[in-house]
Amino acid sequence: MKTYQNALNLIGRLLVVALFLPAGIAKLAGFEGTVGYFTSLGMSTPTLAVVVAIVVEVLGGLALLVGFQTRAVAIIMAIFTLAASITGHAYWSAPAESAFVVQLLFFKNIAVIGGLLVIASAGAGRFSFDGRKQDN
Repeated sequence: MKTYQNALNLIGRLLVVALFLPAGIAKLAGFEGTVGYFTSLGMSTPTLAVVVAIVVEVLGGLALLVGFQTRAVAIIMAIFTLAASITGHAYWSAPAESAFVVQLLFFKNIAVIGGLLVIASAGAGRFSFDGRKQDN
């Protein structure tokens, strides 16, 4: 992979991490409030769902940040994002006054899934733990 491709890969991973890591930390900091929100979405096990979200967003975000097990982590995060989109951004059942914003959030997440799948396909690049293992 050429140097510019490795640099763009790193920048892309950092930008994806900028979405997930702060969200996971916010869920952790506001755990009870997040459980309440997940409960309002009708989840049968909201506490478990919040724990899973925190683990995926924080640990997955950190793994993408350093490029560790990048392909597997990106796929896990893509599946998680799809589930979160269907559950949390169901614009098809949102009230008319909020449907537009909820639809934007849903399709933003679909684009994020696309980015994660590209990362899963390309791998982390040279500037990562995964890339260092390939060099040895």
